[in-house]
Amino acid sequence: MMTTEREKMEAGEWYTCIDDELELIRQAAHRAVHEHTTLHPDKRGWVSPALRDVLGTCPETTLIEAPFHCAYGINIHFGERVFLNAGCTILDTAAVHIGAQTMLGPNVQIYCAQHHKDPVKRIAGLEIAKPVTIGERVWIGGSAILMPGVTIGDEAIVGAGSVVTRDVPAGATVVGNPAKILKSH
Repeated sequence: MMTTEREKMEAGEWYTCIDDELELIRQAAHRAVHEHTTLHPDKRGWVSPALRDVLGTCPETTLIEAPFHCAYGINIHFGERVFLNAGCTILDTAAVHIGAQTMLGPNVQIYCAQHHKDPVKRIAGLEIAKPVTIGERVWIGGSAILMPGVTIGDEAIVGAGSVVTRDVPAGATVVGNPAKILKSH
């Protein structure tokens, strides 16, 4: 039986984000993000040591431009040679997997938390975490938003400014709000 809010979050069950244990993890991520953003590029490298320490999986070939923001860090998993341009935000209440050689344009946002629709429960911090999976060799255009629970197939393209509310097949190009398939191979 799940007893802690973190266990509920990790299991994909309803949990409250207003929780001491979760707050400690968020604060560790915020400190690491701050260091990454404020370090001189010559000292930061591709990913600052502090940020690398809080991320779930971060190969040496990962490049994260500053500024960057994440909620927990521990749920983010990068493949080899992933590139995140400046301003990316990953709210990783659930697992976020980004496949090898995938590139995210500036200001891309990835959301895993879905807040409760009942306003009383929402104000109490009740939410559910849904994973986001991005395949290999994917291009996500600038300012695109990926909503909770979506999967982007290998070699897909998400047009700049698109809002992805459902899965994108491998090789497809999607654009718009909500994103719709423009072409598929």
